[in-house]
Amino acid sequence: MSSKKTLILDKEQIKQKSIRIAYQILEDNFEENTLVLVGIADRGYVFAQRLQKILEEISDKNIELLKVTMSKTSRSLKAETDQPIEGAKNKTLILVDDVLNSGRTLAYGLGVFLNVPIKKMRTAVLIDRSHPKFPIVSDYYGLKLSTILKEHVEVNLQGFEAEDDAAWLV
Repeated sequence: MSSKKTLILDKEQIKQKSIRIAYQILEDNFEENTLVLVGIADRGYVFAQRLQKILEEISDKNIELLKVTMSKTSRSLKAETDQPIEGAKNKTLILVDDVLNSGRTLAYGLGVFLNVPIKKMRTAVLIDRSHPKFPIVSDYYGLKLSTILKEHVEVNLQGFEAEDDAAWLV
């Protein structure tokens, strides 16, 4: 892997993309009173917290937040939530992560809710790399980026990292 890093999103661009995603979520779910943002630990959860804050500022909807922690390298679903998943029953869920690469992480996130009757599930990611191995698409995304498989996307989110927000192609 090359040591060269190319900035693809800076702090201001990440903020703009986050606001745009929040408005898209509202437009797609205007009839809903409650939305559940399901953040995938760690950066996906930080991104979900940001979306929650924006959504609460621009709407009067009840925005709930749920954290899913999972083994992203396991070949089977091993996940925990910070709250009982039954709280998502009959609600609209937005599964949130920082980067969509193969779709494995979002597929595992979806798997957590397979036995819960939900109203609707959508996905939101800051960057969609478009390298699907799983039938997962990003419903809301900040940037779709065509990359080669050897390239990697690094996302820094203040609140998880000590550095300012930025997304890099490595």
